[in-house]
Amino acid sequence: MPTPLQRVVVIGGGILGVSTAVHLLRGGAGVTLVTEAELASGASGRSLSWLNSAGERPDPYHLLRMAGIDRYRTLFAADPSRDWLRFDGALYWGGAGNEEATSRRHSSEKRHGYDSHLIAPVQVGSLTPRVNPAAVAPKAIFNPGEGWVSLPHLIEFLMEEFKDLGGDLVTHAGKASVVLTGGRATGVVTGTGGKHDGDAVVVACGPQTPEVVAALGITIEDASPVSMLVVTKPVEHGLRAVLNTPRAAVRPNPDNSLAADHDWYEEAITENADGTYSVPESVVQELLDEVAHLIEGTPALEPASWKIGRKPIPGDGEPVFGELEQAPGCFVAFTHSGATLGLIGGELLAGEVLTGDKHPMLASFRPGRFPR
Repeated sequence: MPTPLQRVVVIGGGILGVSTAVHLLRGGAGVTLVTEAELASGASGRSLSWLNSAGERPDPYHLLRMAGIDRYRTLFAADPSRDWLRFDGALYWGGAGNEEATSRRHSSEKRHGYDSHLIAPVQVGSLTPRVNPAAVAPKAIFNPGEGWVSLPHLIEFLMEEFKDLGGDLVTHAGKASVVLTGGRATGVVTGTGGKHDGDAVVVACGPQTPEVVAALGITIEDASPVSMLVVTKPVEHGLRAVLNTPRAAVRPNPDNSLAADHDWYEEAITENADGTYSVPESVVQELLDEVAHLIEGTPALEPASWKIGRKPIPGDGEPVFGELEQAPGCFVAFTHSGATLGLIGGELLAGEVLTGDKHPMLASFRPGRFPR
């Protein structure tokens, strides 16, 4: 196994790749970070990035997410004035007639000791500002301990430390592949012809991760759908909480904008011949109109930008962290909850790369669980 001061090559310029790279540097390793295009140009650049462990999930996954939130709280405490990391709570409600399901969700959260409040519309105004009570279902859940992060801002913040610690960054490298020598990972070759040697490799390139390891004859099941994040033009909205509703999910964003997504319009997204995606602008505006109805005063919302691409989700919905048994020295990080797990995932995976000791919190999430 690599030891401190040896070199690790990390594939992926999103939050998991950058976080792992920084934690490796903190541990004394030399790091080369390779990304296909720019930093945060993939899934991290189009994530709602809601920090939570809401809903029903197995205990190991819940505990890992709670550790993830803890790391963000430490970062928040260091500078509460940051406008790209906030803990102002979140509000959830289901569609008409789903009050029983909402109650079950609340009960599941309470069993975990999660801070969860089952509320009626009339209570919303006393808990969080500027939510339109007329839009709220008869039963809703308020989770005051949840928050959000703007991943591009977080990546920029982490990259300052990456550079200070002497990390090497390679952008616009094209698609990268892992080099095996004698069955062990010994580096990476890029689509632009570059070759980067290392004592270990970390594959953390979002929805492309299963494709990269498939070239090694290894299967990680993939259920990554196409998704879209819309960012509005600046508007005086006054919203503080993350809202997760039947037709729109939305959170505040730096510079008085809003970030919104959902899944009802997936069939309206088309893939172009060059691998990019398109959606009718009318669909983008329809999403923002849904968001506007959630906010008191129904502010006029206009799109400033929207990004479309695949959202990384493993086939069984559970995170994938750890070393590939069939390719020693090659480690993977692939998860739907990249924002919530971004800091803790990078920390624990880097520890495994550096020491060879498997962390017990990742025991349920090993890549070897998928059929070969």
